[in-house]
Amino acid sequence: MQPGKTKSRSFRRVFKRVISKTKVFYEQRKPSAAKCADCGVKLQGVPRLTANKAKNTPKTHKRPERPYGGELCSKCTRIRIKENIKK
Repeated sequence: MQPGKTKSRSFRRVFKRVISKTKVFYEQRKPSAAKCADCGVKLQGVPRLTANKAKNTPKTHKRPERPYGGELCSKCTRIRIKENIKK
């Protein structure tokens, strides 16, 4: 990283106590949580990963292995499947 780049507000400031004083450390902010396409509730089993870390994690770790996994919450998935069966 270039010097001074960490001081931009795209990095969050974390104050940590080191031996006798408090130091400022700069960490990358986490992306917002994935939300259900129907009801907008936060999805369980979908990690908050940056694009760079997501490309190195296996597909099975990025979303649940069920129909509409990573798109709909389990409640909305049940409703959607029941609608498809009726048709």
